[in-house]
Amino acid sequence: MNLNIALLPGDGIGPEVLNQAVKCLQAVEETFNHTFVYKEAPVGAIAIDKTGNPLPDKTLQLCKDADAVLFGSIGDPKYDNDPKAKVRPEQGLLKLRKELGLYTNVRPVKVFPTLIGKSPLKEEIISGTDFTIYRELTGGIYFGEKKLNEEGTIASDLCEYSEKEISRIAHLAFKAAKNRRNKLTLVDKANVLESSRLWRKVVTKIGESYPEVELDFLFVDNAAMQVILNPNQFDVVLTENLFGDIISDEASVIGGSIGLLASASIGDENALFEPIHGSYPQAKGKDIANPVASILSAAMLLEHFQLFEEAMAIREAVDKALQKGIVTPDLDEKSNFGTNHVGDFIADNIVDNDDDLNINDENIGLGKSTII
Repeated sequence: MNLNIALLPGDGIGPEVLNQAVKCLQAVEETFNHTFVYKEAPVGAIAIDKTGNPLPDKTLQLCKDADAVLFGSIGDPKYDNDPKAKVRPEQGLLKLRKELGLYTNVRPVKVFPTLIGKSPLKEEIISGTDFTIYRELTGGIYFGEKKLNEEGTIASDLCEYSEKEISRIAHLAFKAAKNRRNKLTLVDKANVLESSRLWRKVVTKIGESYPEVELDFLFVDNAAMQVILNPNQFDVVLTENLFGDIISDEASVIGGSIGLLASASIGDENALFEPIHGSYPQAKGKDIANPVASILSAAMLLEHFQLFEEAMAIREAVDKALQKGIVTPDLDEKSNFGTNHVGDFIADNIVDNDDDLNINDENIGLGKSTII
C-alpha cells in the first residue's frame, strides 16, 4: 500500500516521540512491502515563533492533501503561564480538528499485564481493564462562542450541540460496541445541562437500532469515580468533548503512565493519530520521554487502513519491549533506556519478529541490549 503521511511533530517532546513512531512505520514498510511518504510541517508554539500562526496555511493544506496525519504534541509554558496571550498553540490543534472534520476521538484504555504493578491502583481493581472512549471532538464548549466583558470580570463559554453532531459519533460508538462486548455507556450531566439532555435523547433513540448493545448512562461526576473504582464495568464509553477530555486523561493513570495511551481522531474524509499526553517540556531533549503512546498511535493509523497484521506487528513489538523491561524511566525509575533506544528496540523487533529472541541481561543493566 502507498500512503502519504503528514508529520506534525509540534512542541516539547513531540518531535522525539514522533521520530520513534516513524521508525516503526519504516520497519513496517520494509517488512510488509509498503511505501509510505512522509512530509513534515510546523504546528503549535514552534509555528507561532516562525509565522505568528499556530496552524499555518501550508501546514493545513499538507494535512488536507495527506492520507493521514501523525501528530506529536502541542503546548509551551510561555503560553500556558500567560493568561493574556491572544494566540496559543492549542488553537492550532483545535482549528486543525475543525478544518479536517475530525469529529470522533477514539482512545483505547488497556492494562498491560507486565506493567500492572506500575499503576497506583490495586491490581484486583484494574486487572483485565479494556475499554475504549469515544469523545466528540469538534463541538461543545471548546468551540462555542466565548465572551468577556469590557472590565474583564465576567466570562462565558457556550456549550452547544446539534442532533447531527451527536448522531454521527453515536453510530460509530454503537458499531464499535457491537464488535467488542456489546455495552455502551453514555457519560453526561443530564440532570443539570440541557445539552446533555439532548445527548441522552438522541443516543437513546439511536440505541433502538442496536438492540444487541446494552446502553446505560452515568453522570460525569459518578463516571469519574467509577473509572477508578471499577474500570472493568466499561466497554465503550461515549461522551461529549469536555467530559471526554477529562475522563480519558483520568483513565490514563490506570495503566501506570500517560505515555502509554494512543488515540485516533476520525472524520468522514480525514484522520489524525496522536498520543494523548502533552508536550512535557521539562523532558524536552533529555531522551527520557516514553515513545510507546506515539508508536501505538502509528499502529492505530495502520488499522485505519485495514492493515491489521502490520498493526499487530507493532503491538507485539511493544509488548516484547515491556516484557523485557526495555522502557523509559516513567515506567521504571532504574531504567537506563532512553526514548531513542526504546524506539530502536521496538522497530528492530518489527523487522525481525522472532519469538525466540534472547536478550543479553548483563547489557540490559548497562542500558544496552544485544540481540543474539
